[in-house]
Amino acid sequence: MSETAVKPAFGVDLITFYEPSFWGVENRDALVERSERDPRWFWDRVLESVKAAGIGGIEVCFPPGTWQSAVAAYGSGKEFAGVLASHDLQLISGFFDAFEMSDDPLSSSGQQEIIESARAYARFLQESGGHVLVAGMPVLEREAAGMTSFLDLDYAKAVADVINRLGEATRREGAQLALHTEMGSVFCTRRDVDLFMLLTDPEYVGMCPDTAHITLGGSNPIDVLDAHFERIIITHWKDATGPFTTPIPPGANRHPYYATYFRRVGAGAVDWFTWARRLRDVGYSGWTILELDEGHDPIGEMIAARDFVETALGGIRT
Repeated sequence: MSETAVKPAFGVDLITFYEPSFWGVENRDALVERSERDPRWFWDRVLESVKAAGIGGIEVCFPPGTWQSAVAAYGSGKEFAGVLASHDLQLISGFFDAFEMSDDPLSSSGQQEIIESARAYARFLQESGGHVLVAGMPVLEREAAGMTSFLDLDYAKAVADVINRLGEATRREGAQLALHTEMGSVFCTRRDVDLFMLLTDPEYVGMCPDTAHITLGGSNPIDVLDAHFERIIITHWKDATGPFTTPIPPGANRHPYYATYFRRVGAGAVDWFTWARRLRDVGYSGWTILELDEGHDPIGEMIAARDFVETALGGIRT
């Protein structure tokens, strides 16, 4: 980098720190259970670890690093912001999985529950200094129980209607909604992204491209970026070895299957040089959210990812 270059603003999604061995526990359930009993045990160490990796911000997500757990640990969103500041950190965003996990997201009661949950989350973000609600999308079981499900226009329009209302509700609470491109969901491939960007209101709905998940879905994250750069609010930087081809048994947890394909930034198939160049050319100035799901050496992996971005990509990004 030149002396006048602007240093990239790095954040990390807390899933990076969810590997049980990092915490000296047997499994993820044990990690969640211990964190619920003693949230400060989790939060104090994770904030020290993020700082040690040279990262400036965090994205909270699902258990154990939820926004509710942060409040339980420190008392309120405002107090959480103060603790972050004492570590030279700030809250950037929160991953919202209520839409993704809902059993019936299109029913009237299901929609109301999702929107109320998003409003509460957005209020926490606003109080804690965050500004983006990164939303997971419904899973599409394309081959479930012997039946085929289609992402057709009628279904997509119904989902988009909920998304628009979700975006309007979170905006009223001071947060921007960004749809996350997640493998296995209705919002992963280039075709999926094109469809929902067409059906949703850009005034209320943005996007969070996740380079690894787009790659797993068989699309090129750079194509998605080129087509929809004006909708991008925040970016998730993670690498992958290539398109996902492993069969998943019906009803099985998808994540362990996907995780075998994930790599830290710079160690997979993503064309980071073109990715960084395109972001620079379209004037993207948002956060670079580094992540690696449940890394065995999360601090070392994030340092390596940050070093790659600052050295190999530094001249491109500025």
